[in-house]
Amino acid sequence: MLDYAMSLRMGGGTCVRVLKFLIPATVVPQEAVVRAVSWLCVGKIAISTQVLFLRWVLTVFDMIDSKDHLRAIYGFIFSFVTEENLSPYICHLLYLLTRRESVRPFRVRKLLDLQTKMGRQPFLLHLLSLYKVFYPELVTLALPSRMRSGFKNHNSTWKVALSAVQKRNKVQVSSDISLTLRLKDKTNSRKRKLNHLELPSLSSSIQSNSSSSRSRKVFSLEQLHSFPQLLDNLHCIELPSQMGSLLGSSLALCYLDYVQDDSAFLRLNFWLGHALHEEFLFCSGDGGSGSSSEALHFLNRLLSTQHFLQEGFSSTEGFLYKFLNVWDGSLLRPQILGLLSDIPVVPSSCISQLLFEPLMQLFFTSTLFFKCSVIDCLNNMLLEWLTWHSVYALEDGLDISLNSHTPMNMTLSGFMDSVMELVRFVGRLATVGLQLEGCHCLLLSFILDFYETVCDMFLKYGLPLVVMPPAGVFYPALFATDPVSVDRLSYIMYRYKKNLTSAKCQQQETKQAFHISRQTCQEFNHYLLFMVSCLWNSKMFLPGMAIEVDQELLALSKVPEPWTSFDLIHHPAFLGCALDFHHKCWPERKDIDFNSIKAAKQWNWYMEFLFSQGFQGLQQFVQSSINRRSVAGISGQRGSQPTSR
Repeated sequence: MLDYAMSLRMGGGTCVRVLKFLIPATVVPQEAVVRAVSWLCVGKIAISTQVLFLRWVLTVFDMIDSKDHLRAIYGFIFSFVTEENLSPYICHLLYLLTRRESVRPFRVRKLLDLQTKMGRQPFLLHLLSLYKVFYPELVTLALPSRMRSGFKNHNSTWKVALSAVQKRNKVQVSSDISLTLRLKDKTNSRKRKLNHLELPSLSSSIQSNSSSSRSRKVFSLEQLHSFPQLLDNLHCIELPSQMGSLLGSSLALCYLDYVQDDSAFLRLNFWLGHALHEEFLFCSGDGGSGSSSEALHFLNRLLSTQHFLQEGFSSTEGFLYKFLNVWDGSLLRPQILGLLSDIPVVPSSCISQLLFEPLMQLFFTSTLFFKCSVIDCLNNMLLEWLTWHSVYALEDGLDISLNSHTPMNMTLSGFMDSVMELVRFVGRLATVGLQLEGCHCLLLSFILDFYETVCDMFLKYGLPLVVMPPAGVFYPALFATDPVSVDRLSYIMYRYKKNLTSAKCQQQETKQAFHISRQTCQEFNHYLLFMVSCLWNSKMFLPGMAIEVDQELLALSKVPEPWTSFDLIHHPAFLGCALDFHHKCWPERKDIDFNSIKAAKQWNWYMEFLFSQGFQGLQQFVQSSINRRSVAGISGQRGSQPTSR
């Protein structure tokens, strides 16, 4: 029927009618397509009919049983690229057929000449970008890093009819049926409902039962059921016609990660970016599928894929930067924040505009739970960055490549600037967030999670950078009413000391200049001195301390011995522990005298009691930062000194 239509035996009108109603039920034999393409050189087919035929080929492309013969006539198809009306469809077809051996210098020159004549057309840019992946030395043109889809979908009617035929016959084929444009709802015709979120079925671009597949011993992806099968057939597996289908198979992702094919990642990013933009950015607020179960399943699958590959997709990154500006903070929040935590390192020159400004607006106008989610997201993002640094850093320590499929290389100093900006941004968020939420213990817990990552950047990840928490985080954690927060702050200070000491020793040994300033050491010593004076030496509110209160004002409060209000006995976080210890030591006493705990023997017992309650951070802090001298004086105070840097 295709050969009958393209031969124009019954005239041009009949050809058009046959093409419009030519809906395949199973697969399309490639010989029929090759024979129909040969009729294009006759010269008697109208341009509009040729466009219609190319649109039909693009619609059923994924159903063609094999592509070998079509790739064999790649040059013949390329010759039609100069036809202005056919060029968008020819470029799209060439994009689907292109392999490394298809790229030739004369074809690159022809496309560049066409671009000079026609301007920077999206379909030309996309084909050139694929050529540049295979041979970057041939395409010297600077291409934009992120491009919207250059190949428009004009075949919605055909795809709807094709979907109906498939459902009626209940046949599983390799076409991208899920990427269909559904008929618009007459009651809501202005809202776009695109349904790009269902993953295509996994199938090879060459059918396993075709003659070409048997001659080449092609092993189709849908036949993979175990990892040993994958190992045995690595040399004869061909990537699927729809790269989006890889997201649904862990074995296919293993193969993708193994082959490291840049063109495969380019195709996958192209499909993924188109689906994300069409479904979440170019839809109306209540007309898209963002709140549906399909969107939830799609984003969860995308998250699991990125975690499996241990890297994010560049198309996801570009989508998130745009989506944050229109996001309300509640739509698919866990999935969006999960994707956000996987983005690669953003240069410090643009990180504020792309990431910080939209997040800041959402953070300060959101609920407590959202604030906790954002801090947790940024903590995971920092962990990803530090892990990339520790894995991809070169031995000379000068350059790092942060993503094997991202063309962004960053110097070590540039990477450190980005990390510094991220840590300082979280410090600002944490300071204001604690003020807005009344130092809520849940928010404080997530903030301390973040600084547990920050305090170990040098020893655990090899990054010569130490950034202290701001005062708006340190003091609320120190004066928290729950012992867990104080214990975690003690552990963080203990790890800061270990990192600073190790960095100083390594700096003296290797004579290298680390990015650890004198101001950072002064901040640490200031915090350490205040913690020891407050928790251990009972010198709160005294002259010369960081927090100084007028003595007359303290007298008006009528609090006895206010300078002891935040030591390890009277601190609100440890008061219950002190009371429990007092009852165990003096069960016969009716009056409680906490000063009796300050005696030498009882004080040591009290320390062991606290450590036995699971306060490991406090134990490490005391053992590393305090010279314990449990000699009770007249006032019952211990004369210990902090061991600061």
